[in-house]
Amino acid sequence: MEETIAGADTAPIKAAQIPQQRGESLREAAVRYAEERHWDVVPGTWLDVVDGVQRCSCEDPACPEPGAHPAREDWAAQATGSATVARRLWSRQPTASILLPTGRTFDAVEVPESAGFLALARMERMELTLGPVTLSPDRRMRFFVLPGGAAKLPELVRKLGWSPAALDLTGLGEGAYVAAPPSRLGSRGAVQWACRPTAVNRWLPDAEEMVPSLAYACGRDR
Repeated sequence: MEETIAGADTAPIKAAQIPQQRGESLREAAVRYAEERHWDVVPGTWLDVVDGVQRCSCEDPACPEPGAHPAREDWAAQATGSATVARRLWSRQPTASILLPTGRTFDAVEVPESAGFLALARMERMELTLGPVTLSPDRRMRFFVLPGGAAKLPELVRKLGWSPAALDLTGLGEGAYVAAPPSRLGSRGAVQWACRPTAVNRWLPDAEEMVPSLAYACGRDR
């Protein structure tokens, strides 16, 4: 998947190409996240087929996040960083989505897909170190940053001369979550990695390093 995005003062720049996603079960992915990245994981809802139509296991026909949201109210308390427990949880419900609680080992900054690709191209030119970045079928990108980044986001945006309410830029911290690949969001498709977790990006960037490029991209995307 490729996009070409014009920078503010340069010729069009090829945005980050989404790496080919290898086939991996939800259980394998959840175990790997806990084992290799030491991320807490928790099973979310899943998709059922009713009369040939995919529906969320929550049974709400108007569910805004079909198959990719918490399955129970105490979901945060059920999150585990144990690969053994994760294997057991997904053995019980192999099609459950994978939710990663934010505000623990990482926070996330969420932007529209178009702004996200523009920011990725800009940060690549600046040779900034990126953490993992997800791309979801609802055309949103979530950039992983150090914990505490969500709380600092409004002030960081103000320092750049923007009103936080003017930009489609959201911080996900304590009490929130990110749906992780290869979770599916209804019939729209699966969550992917725009920047896959690797040994290189194990150490996450601070929100202060990312927000200038993200805010600039969101400002252009309005």
